[in-house]
Amino acid sequence: MYEIAEYLEMEGVAFKPRAYNKAGLGLETFNRDVEDLYKEEGFKGLKKIPGVGESIAQKIEEYLKTGKIKYYEDFKKKIPSSVEALTAVEGVGPRKVKIIYEELGIKNLDELEKAAEEGKIRKLPGFGEKTEKNILEGIAFLKREKGRFLLGEILPTAREVFAKLEKLKEVEKLSMGGSVRRMKDTIGDLDFLAISENPEKVMDLFVSMPGVVRVWGKGATRASVHMSQGFDMDIRVIPRKSYGSALQYFTGSREHNIHLRKIAIEKGLKLNEYGVFKGQEMVAGEDEEEVYKVLGMNWMAPELRENTGEIEAAIREAQGKPDGLPKLIDYKDIKGDLHYHSRWQESDGTPIEEAALAAMDFGYEYIGISEHTKALKIEHGLDEKQLLHHISEIEKINSRLSQGSGKQSKFRILSGCEANIMQDGSIDIDDKVLAGLDYVIAGVHS
Repeated sequence: MYEIAEYLEMEGVAFKPRAYNKAGLGLETFNRDVEDLYKEEGFKGLKKIPGVGESIAQKIEEYLKTGKIKYYEDFKKKIPSSVEALTAVEGVGPRKVKIIYEELGIKNLDELEKAAEEGKIRKLPGFGEKTEKNILEGIAFLKREKGRFLLGEILPTAREVFAKLEKLKEVEKLSMGGSVRRMKDTIGDLDFLAISENPEKVMDLFVSMPGVVRVWGKGATRASVHMSQGFDMDIRVIPRKSYGSALQYFTGSREHNIHLRKIAIEKGLKLNEYGVFKGQEMVAGEDEEEVYKVLGMNWMAPELRENTGEIEAAIREAQGKPDGLPKLIDYKDIKGDLHYHSRWQESDGTPIEEAALAAMDFGYEYIGISEHTKALKIEHGLDEKQLLHHISEIEKINSRLSQGSGKQSKFRILSGCEANIMQDGSIDIDDKVLAGLDYVIAGVHS
């Protein structure tokens, strides 16, 4: 959906890119497996996905039936550039990709880098010397991170694979490992660990997952595959008695694990993926918390395991000393969102009340609706009259919600705007109107 949106942006199509981006987000965050939804509820079920209407539901159905979307394939024939790779470069959006392809015939990163080094990019309309320099810096960054993927790109696949494996009755326990469990900014590959009395079934399902393009290996308790997105996935079925130590080991980081092994040696122990041993006797391994406890420290969240002081903090905490492990901020700690554009006044926008109900589902206590203002015509910014109507509509909805029950009665919608700072430093909306809002965001959009 996101790539279709990018192709549509290249074509200069209005509104449709936003619809496809919205559908892409809906698919990513939907709380059910889309294939299962389609099997159980058919075409109508697909329209339950946020942002998915009749037209996009048809394309999802086509993909589920054939593995392809003709609409998308036609775009790829028309503009054969590697859109995903090129737009990964900072400052290169879909429209720039189109210009680069049409003017220079560039289809990939190597060709883009060569053209930039030869000074050809700066000569293109809307580019310039600074853009060319930024492109070269962006390509250099991608090369440094080669073989790694942004967490946001890989996490939806990780969750989808996890959900499919978890449904298998033969899987008793399942965890992700590696850098995705540590929620690193970039991910090299995906690791899964499972407990199962019938690992053959687990291996069969794993190697037949949607998106698998090559099976590197498939054994009795381990399989490794290559995905269409370009990364590898591994799964290991672990004996129950070693599951905790294996999870700790395969979560990492490498530096964290090296430090733990040194501590184990100092205590006369041996630590590896099979367990913690004192001589030939296994003293811990089934549970990850137990592994850390035997080493004299409290369990710590995977996000902290980078050998940057977390081990020392975990030891202090286990000893009841101050300066223990920090409390991590979780999604449940987020109480609201103050930067939301509903564009409710447009045909493809989201009604404010619908946005509020979705926010409640996230566990939010408030949401701020901050539409763009009149100077930003490309975003259909609101003028003073429309903003006053915006305030009035929000007041009415708040009044209705307050008469509801439970969390609905306590939920609050805040009226705001994202005002434009003009070249002379003034704001594009009259101060008297701004004073009637709950809050104002101001930004330069030129």
